[in-house]
Amino acid sequence: MSVLDNFQDWKNFLSERVQQAQKMGMNQDTISEVAYQIGDYLAQDVEPKNEQERVLKELWNAADEQEQKTMANLMVKLVSENKQ
Repeated sequence: MSVLDNFQDWKNFLSERVQQAQKMGMNQDTISEVAYQIGDYLAQDVEPKNEQERVLKELWNAADEQEQKTMANLMVKLVSENKQ
């Protein structure tokens, strides 16, 4: 089963990757840039597996680059706050 099959699994996976990046010393700007690149890849090349991912893809595609970066930052913030 893929982490993309279930939105909660995806959030947990992303949270673990953010924690790993922080432990490795990555700063928040770098983490946000990586999240933006992942978001762009997912929106362009991966078919959504659930309704939450479909909504995110549609929002991503409607957004300009700055808005997409904001969305990526919000996803990082969402999964970071879930672990606090």
